[in-house]
Amino acid sequence: MTTQLIRPSSSALDEILGQTFPVLDDGFVRVVDYMGNDSSIVQAARVSYGDGTKKVSEDRALIRYLLRNYHTTPFEMCTLKLHVRVPMDTWRQWIRHRTASVNEYSTRYSIAIDGAQMTSSDRWRQQAQDNKQGSGGYFDQTVGKELTANEQNLHQLSKQAYRDRLELGVAREQARKDLPLSTYTEAFWQMDLHNLLHFLALRMDPHAQLEIRKYAETIGEEIVRRWVPVAWEAFKDYRFNRMTLSQQDQELLALLVGGKDQAADDWCRERKWVRIKDEKVVLSREAMEFTVKIARLGMTPPWEA
Repeated sequence: MTTQLIRPSSSALDEILGQTFPVLDDGFVRVVDYMGNDSSIVQAARVSYGDGTKKVSEDRALIRYLLRNYHTTPFEMCTLKLHVRVPMDTWRQWIRHRTASVNEYSTRYSIAIDGAQMTSSDRWRQQAQDNKQGSGGYFDQTVGKELTANEQNLHQLSKQAYRDRLELGVAREQARKDLPLSTYTEAFWQMDLHNLLHFLALRMDPHAQLEIRKYAETIGEEIVRRWVPVAWEAFKDYRFNRMTLSQQDQELLALLVGGKDQAADDWCRERKWVRIKDEKVVLSREAMEFTVKIARLGMTPPWEA
């Protein structure tokens, strides 16, 4: 006996298939294809767990239960395929997520895309003092204008050198070698929902580099939210906006909630979370992270009391 199956679809995502979502100055993201929807997650879970899911009568409750309790396999039943245009330096971070299927534009076979990400004079970021891989604050316009002018000159010089080499007949694979990392590349990028949510959790985080964060926010808010709205809601509630507490966090928080201020001070000194250097208070990385966490709870750490 043959059972006719209806392909799961998302009407909200169907409406934006092929639509271009601009990112940065010349980048974009667009949906090429997809497989599955919220109901596909539920279907996979109930096949897997059988009677174990009968207590959860509502699809939304089941999806939230799965994500909340790290039952990730059902989310792999949904797949998203994107066409993206992205600067090469940003793509270097993107491609580190090795759980995707990727086919990238090749400058060995084709002429490089005639586009490079430009930085406006008010968007040059300074190196963060407390984070070796992050940025903090912006240069003033005077410095920014000089940096942008130098960037434009560099782009023009590298493009002209590239064109001259091609006209002379230099092999494309060699002619490209001095193109800047700001040059745009394109790729088809396909990933299942479980790994896509992991990608978004990392790349939408405020600590992620601004450029890739713009892409992640576009993918999440413009595409995934439409595609699997129930799973997206659960992701925001239980993954992206959650707060994790280490064992040390819990120990110190318990002392603070219990009003044991002196014990909390002693705890911080014993574990070297707080040190005095040159008559200044120096915090460990754990202490700085703890400060941010409890600020969300409306509390202050003992070193700020």
